Amino acid sequence: MPFGQGQATYHAFVPNPLPPNLMMDTEFVRILSDADRALGELSGLGRMMPNQQLLIGPFIRREAVLSSRIEGAQAILADLYAYEAGQFGMKSPALEADVREVHNYVRAMEYGLERIKTLPISLRLLRELHAHLMEGVRGARATPGEFRRSQNWIGRPGCTLNDTTYVPPPVAEMHETLDAFEKYLHAENEYPPLVRLAFIHYQFEAVHPFLDGNGRIGRLLISLLLVHWNLLPLPLLYLSAFFERHRNDYYDLLLAVSERGAWREWTLYFLRGVLEQGRDAIDKAKRLQDLQLGWRQRLQASPRTSARLLQLIDVLFQTPTVTTPQAQKILGVTHRSANQIIERLVKEKILTAVPEQVRNREFVAQQILEVMGDYRD
Repeated sequence: MPFGQGQATYHAFVPNPLPPNLMMDTEFVRILSDADRALGELSGLGRMMPNQQLLIGPFIRREAVLSSRIEGAQAILADLYAYEAGQFGMKSPALEADVREVHNYVRAMEYGLERIKTLPISLRLLRELHAHLMEGVRGARATPGEFRRSQNWIGRPGCTLNDTTYVPPPVAEMHETLDAFEKYLHAENEYPPLVRLAFIHYQFEAVHPFLDGNGRIGRLLISLLLVHWNLLPLPLLYLSAFFERHRNDYYDLLLAVSERGAWREWTLYFLRGVLEQGRDAIDKAKRLQDLQLGWRQRLQASPRTSARLLQLIDVLFQTPTVTTPQAQKILGVTHRSANQIIERLVKEKILTAVPEQVRNREFVAQQILEVMGDYRD
């Protein structure tokens, strides 16, 4: 639709209300069935785990890192854990800004998981999530917690409305589209849940209701809906890893829906992401479980193993970095005892000292980070 800005006239895209018409042929049904099966297996694994915190901390943080990486952040898991532990050190200002943004994603996810216990997923919740995501970071000037009141657009850095890739709805039409979007979130629908998720993610990205942070909120919404719809007991499936690996396809297929109604291609891409990441999450969950069990069995075979040492093992799966003062506080022991426990875990090659630190040394459970695929490009 045309709209005016100054004395010039531009064209913006206003998406039709959901759902679209979608033909589900044999190939489509097969991929949907495979994705459903992977999601069901992941759900069963999550429900059977005796210690669900073993999974939720590392998985949320991995998603936060990868979702932010799609937007250009360079932080890795180890950076995030060091930041959360107060051990980030003298890193570059740019990297520290990236890590704060990733940390805000974790806070927004944790807030959303708690909030959906009492509040339906709604426009109000999306604004609340955005306020947490943008608090005190580079996008803080972009009206945190508020839908935009001016036109935005998507394109290469520094582009203008004259050479942009995509122009979302003007403000008035944006609010109309958001109202219809919220109704769709709560409506009965003939399409399977995973297909609905593909529709919802596209629609949110097409509306682009915030001045900044739309991609991260849109991907966060997928995880919250999976839990809210009882498809998963915990937020264990994260598509940001798939989107990041196939970043060009991600953007091209979203744009193709807007330009030529390519719903089938986009939805198949989304379902393949669910299938691939579902299998990956199952593998990572089992490897984390096996790692914890192996460490505990090895330590319990020794007569010198205390309950406090086993307790710290479990804590490492929530926070794979630790200092002696932190271990002292977590375990409720003396500084000397905490240091002895850490030294034992270093000897067992469970913890590794961060080499560049001399005072208040930080120790890392590197094998946990390796399971989660921690790396820097």
